[in-house]
Amino acid sequence: MADEIQERLHGAEPDNRSNPPRDGSGAVFAMLIATAGGLGWLRPGPGTWGTLGAAAVAAALIPVAGWSLLQWLGLATVATIAGLLAIPAAQRRLGVIDPPQVVIDEVAGLWLALALIPAGVAGASPWLALGMAVVLFRVLDIAKPWPLNALERLPGAIGVMVDDLAAGLLAGLACSAFLG
Repeated sequence: MADEIQERLHGAEPDNRSNPPRDGSGAVFAMLIATAGGLGWLRPGPGTWGTLGAAAVAAALIPVAGWSLLQWLGLATVATIAGLLAIPAAQRRLGVIDPPQVVIDEVAGLWLALALIPAGVAGASPWLALGMAVVLFRVLDIAKPWPLNALERLPGAIGVMVDDLAAGLLAGLACSAFLG
């Protein structure tokens, strides 16, 4: 079990010849997670669709739950763990190390950005904070300035997730500085 978790996190390069994709319910569930419920299949710009899906969830939560560090951090943590577990199956199934269909990393990255915007700052204008976080996150995720471009070269699922988490970190800090 520990070896399997280690392989999922640091995984080897996918090779469909020796490890053909399985279409069992576990593989389907992993693909649903990795593609954020299928948003990763939308074109053009699957990463933008994943980000907009995460923003839609945030927009639905703000009126009922407000703006809370623990709320956004909890969601980002759950999305990150789910992504780390689901991405290796998507890599094997799609035969690509960083498949464009995998957008759970964008979901986690945006929610991390929101966690870094203090409630007092966002509370005055939560929609501005959300919109700014979405735009800054996407700009950073697409442009991939250093060190983000170096982080995506890490192996396995970690390499897929960590550059988007770093983009979320930078976007959240920039939003906090601008809005604060």
